[in-house]
Amino acid sequence: MSEFEESGIGEECGVFGCVAAGEWPTQLEVAQVLTLGLVALQHRGQESAGIVTSNGVNPPTYNTLKGMGLVNNAFPPEDLLKLRYGNLGIGHTRYSTTGISELQNCQPFVVDTLHGKIAVAHNGELVNAAALRKKVMRHGVGLSTSSDSELITQLLALTPPMEELDAPDWVARIKNLMHETPTSYSLLVMYTDVIYAIRDPYGNRPLSIGRLVPISKLHTAGVFGASLALHGAGEGDTEGWVVSSESCSFQSIGAKYYREVMPGEIVQISKHGVKSLSIVPRPEGDLPAFCIFEYVYFARPDSIFEGQMVYTVRQRCGRQLAIEAPTEADVVSTVPESATPAALGYAEQSGLPYVEVLCKNRYVGRTFIQPNTRLRQLGVAKKFGALTDNFAGKRVVLVDDSIVRGNTIAPIIKLLKEAGATEVHIRVASPPIRFPCYMGINIPTKEELIANRPEFKDIAGYIGATSVQYLSVEGLVSAVQGGIPSLQKDERISTNTKASRRVGYCTACLTGKYPVELEW
Repeated sequence: MSEFEESGIGEECGVFGCVAAGEWPTQLEVAQVLTLGLVALQHRGQESAGIVTSNGVNPPTYNTLKGMGLVNNAFPPEDLLKLRYGNLGIGHTRYSTTGISELQNCQPFVVDTLHGKIAVAHNGELVNAAALRKKVMRHGVGLSTSSDSELITQLLALTPPMEELDAPDWVARIKNLMHETPTSYSLLVMYTDVIYAIRDPYGNRPLSIGRLVPISKLHTAGVFGASLALHGAGEGDTEGWVVSSESCSFQSIGAKYYREVMPGEIVQISKHGVKSLSIVPRPEGDLPAFCIFEYVYFARPDSIFEGQMVYTVRQRCGRQLAIEAPTEADVVSTVPESATPAALGYAEQSGLPYVEVLCKNRYVGRTFIQPNTRLRQLGVAKKFGALTDNFAGKRVVLVDDSIVRGNTIAPIIKLLKEAGATEVHIRVASPPIRFPCYMGINIPTKEELIANRPEFKDIAGYIGATSVQYLSVEGLVSAVQGGIPSLQKDERISTNTKASRRVGYCTACLTGKYPVELEW
C-alpha cells in the first residue's frame, strides 16, 4: 500500500461520457459503456457513483442512477435496465474533498434551465468557491448541497448577458463560467443531444476523448497510432464517442485514444463527431498548470497524458532518482505497486537487480480505516510476508512514491531488517509534500505532513532507514517533460520557447507556489 492511500490522499473524482454515433435509437448499450468506463476510473473515487442518460430528443428524457460505494455496488444490474434507452450519457465516480459524504452530493447533477435540463459532472475543486456561492445566492439561487459541482451547475443555468432570450448559447454560458472561475475543473455538460467537454484554462485536471470502433478494427493500430489511423477511417467505423478523465478506460470498452481536450478548450461531442468550439485563454504569461501528481501517483499507469504513457514517465522518474541519489546496494525493490515503474527505472539506471522482497496478504483490511496509529502500524506489518531468499544478507534500496506521514514505511523497514536485510535505503520518486492542495486533491493538513515536522531533519532515524533521499522538484519536472513529443531537447532547456509555453505543471503541494491566487 502506498503512503498516499495510507494517508487518505486521493483524487476528487473521475468523469466519463458516451455519445452513440449513427442513427438513434442506437443499438449501442450506452449505460453499459458508461458503467465499464467508470469501473476503469474507480481508482479516482470510491465514495459514490452516478450515471445520467438521455434519449437525445427535444425535450429529452433524462434517467438517473446514483449510489454510494464502488461502481459495481452502486449500479445493480436490474437498476441499469432503467437506463437502456439512452443514446448518450455522462457518469461520475467521487472521492470527496469538498462536500460531505452523502448521496445528495453524488454526481452528475441535473437542473432545469430556461432552455431545458442539463446534467453536469465535474472533476476538480474551485479555488474561489466561497465567493461564487455568495454570488449565486445573491441571484436568488438556493444550493441544496455543499458540493462545488452543484455550484458549477447553477452558474451554467444563469443566463449570460450576451445570450438571446429564445436561443440557448451554451458556449457563451460555458465561457461565462470559465471567466468566473479560473481553475480547477474538467467538466462534462450534457444538453439534449450533445455533450460539452471542458477543461479549465490551466488544464489542471485531465480529460481525453476516445472513439468507439468495431472489435474487428480495435487492434489494427497501436495506442499512439490509433488517432492517425482513425482519422482516415470511414464513418461506418465509428460506433460512438467517449470522453474520460483518463484514457485507461478506453481499452475495456473497445475505444481508441483520439486526443486530449486542451487547456481552456470547449469541445462539442455529438452523434456526428467531435468539434472544437472555442479555447478560453489564460492570462498573458501564465503557463498551463497540469497537476504533476497525476503522473506521480493518481493516474493509472496505462493512461496517456501529453502524448506519453504514465508508466513510462514513472520509469524516467526512477532513472532520474538513481542519478540524483545513487546508493551502494545489492538489490532494488518496492512495496506499493504504484511505485514499481519507478523502482524498475532506478534498477536499470543503477545497474542493480530488481527483486520482490515482500509477499502481500490481499485479504487483510485496509489500514487507513483503523482508528489509531498503533493499530494502523500493526495492520501494515500483518499485510506482508518477507521473501527472505531475495534479500537476506544484502543491502536493499526500497523505492516508494511518497512518504507522507511515515507511518506506513517504518514497520516495513523494521520487518525487512528483522528478516535479514543488512541495510534498507529509502529512495522516494517524488519530492517531499509540504503544502495542502486546493484544486481537487485531498491532502492532510500542513502540520500532519512529515516534511513539515521536526522529525524530518532526521527522517532516516525516525523511520529506521539507513538513508532517505527524495527526487528533486527539478528532477521530477525534467522526467515528466522528457517524453513529450512537442518538446525537443533544446526546448526543454529554455522556458521561453513557443513549445515550452504550452507545457506547465502545478507543483504547489511541493513548492507552495499556486498557479492562481487563492480566494477564501
